[in-house]
Amino acid sequence: MDINKDLVAASATALILSILSEGESYGYAIIHRVRELSGGHLQWTDGMLYPVLHRLQKQGLITSTQRLSEQGRRRKYYHVTNQGAKALSEHKSQWLAVHSTLTRIWEQVPCLSLRMRSPIGETG
Repeated sequence: MDINKDLVAASATALILSILSEGESYGYAIIHRVRELSGGHLQWTDGMLYPVLHRLQKQGLITSTQRLSEQGRRRKYYHVTNQGAKALSEHKSQWLAVHSTLTRIWEQVPCLSLRMRSPIGETG
């Protein structure tokens, strides 16, 4: 299943802040965690991730430190700031509101019964 790019973009901040709230991480590990959490449905690339990380850093929601990894490679590790934790809480509330709204409507009108409906006044 391909996830619409607008939905991927809209969820990027919440996903990154959520992953970093588990603990510090670096780019490749974040990409891997997104893939793992989504069951492979979200396939992020460096070109998608790093602009978001840079934006979050400019906004003060995350910080980074460079140091050597266990393999001796220099890596940039990202951390959530206090401001980022507050932003994550707001994102979580918003996403839960959207999710519950969609769940309610889909429970009322199951997806399998959705079909093209004629506009009012037209006969099919």
